[in-house]
Amino acid sequence: MTAHLGCRDLTVRFGGVVACSGLTLSVEQGQIVALIGPNGAGKTTLFNVFSRLQRQDGGHVLLRDETIDNRRPHEMATLGMARTFQNVNLFADLTTQDNILVGAHRLTYSVAASLFGLPRVWRRERGLLSHVREIAAMLRLEDVLYNPVGDLPYGYQKRVELARALAAQPELILLDEPVAGCNEEETAELKLLIHRINKEQKITVLLVEHNMSMVMDIADYIYVINFGANLAQGTPAEVRGNPAVIAAYLGDDSP
Repeated sequence: MTAHLGCRDLTVRFGGVVACSGLTLSVEQGQIVALIGPNGAGKTTLFNVFSRLQRQDGGHVLLRDETIDNRRPHEMATLGMARTFQNVNLFADLTTQDNILVGAHRLTYSVAASLFGLPRVWRRERGLLSHVREIAAMLRLEDVLYNPVGDLPYGYQKRVELARALAAQPELILLDEPVAGCNEEETAELKLLIHRINKEQKITVLLVEHNMSMVMDIADYIYVINFGANLAQGTPAEVRGNPAVIAAYLGDDSP
């Protein structure tokens, strides 16, 4: 399989604090890969490095086996990467449809064409609305397309954020705690949707998640990090029984 995303010997420091220490991992194309670890292990920092919101102090970030160390955040969408955030980050006063449209701006935006109202822009925008409605149908958001997002239940807002990421037509999506704050029903629905996105849309998924039941059900491969360093990796079955992982989560200090 082809490595879609990865890092090699990655180090990130915040002053005297080492958030990531020599991390190495690889997300294979077409997989759902989970990144787990205790709070403060460096998971979100790693996501920020992958999406170029944070620069590393050492090591390299790789996309399709090419280094992207010098790429800027706004370039990542054009390289086929999208992401969601740990906390819902939507425009509360805009409708569901408009929030999803924001995610598709890279597909249509042209300064000159927009200024002069060229016909091809109108055609693109009509096509884009159709694209948005297809995504909304897949994520079961058709009934709230014209509702302000701020009025929606939290589980719906999580789906809108996922829909906005999908609107950019990514080949790879980073999901930062996609079911955090969701109830059991919302979690089950989002788990199913992530699985569909991966299998039906052929989108590679890297997710950070604390819901271990979901991770074990959905992930093809798991990386465990602790104190910013690689602790363990393997299939769900291999990680579930790993003594080092159990110790990290349960705080086992025995030798």
